[in-house]
Amino acid sequence: MKHIPSILALIGATAFAPAFAQDFSAGSQAKSWGLYGEQKARFEGRVTDALCEITGDCPKDCGGGFRQMGIVRSADGVFVLALKNSQAAFSGAAVDLALYCNQTVEVDGLIIEEPDLMSRNIFQIQKIRVGTGEWAKANQFTKIWKQETPEAVGKGAWFRRDPRIKALIAKDGYLGLGLETDEAFIKEWFE
Repeated sequence: MKHIPSILALIGATAFAPAFAQDFSAGSQAKSWGLYGEQKARFEGRVTDALCEITGDCPKDCGGGFRQMGIVRSADGVFVLALKNSQAAFSGAAVDLALYCNQTVEVDGLIIEEPDLMSRNIFQIQKIRVGTGEWAKANQFTKIWKQETPEAVGKGAWFRRDPRIKALIAKDGYLGLGLETDEAFIKEWFE
């Protein structure tokens, strides 16, 4: 509950940001995911975390991979929220972008721009580079997750084994609204 104002501010900042000032698909080598409203996008910008951009709370390490990340696009100053990396395992881009905190980078990926859904400047980053250096794939999440959670070995989706997620479910339930709410929901919908 305490994060709701920040989430609402973030949604407002991205949903009502100005539309594209230009077409960013030129030179993009991004692979399509067949998403509604997706467009290839390749652009340059400064990596930052969303809380820094919205509130001014800007730690030097951009939250160390624990904050939602984005890129302030150089061409027009628009904050582009990076919600996903290139992995099929649904994982965010925070770990990949945190490595480039406060640096100017070039990124290539898919951007969602669909006015009918009020979706604007939502990015799925596939590649990233600094200057004219080599492109790096944005796929570090599971590698780093495995290093940080060696106790979570096994088969199946990473999030079903993650000790942080298990602890949150044990404390707040699957819906995040408390164990009693979960119990009532499960009883009403599944029993």
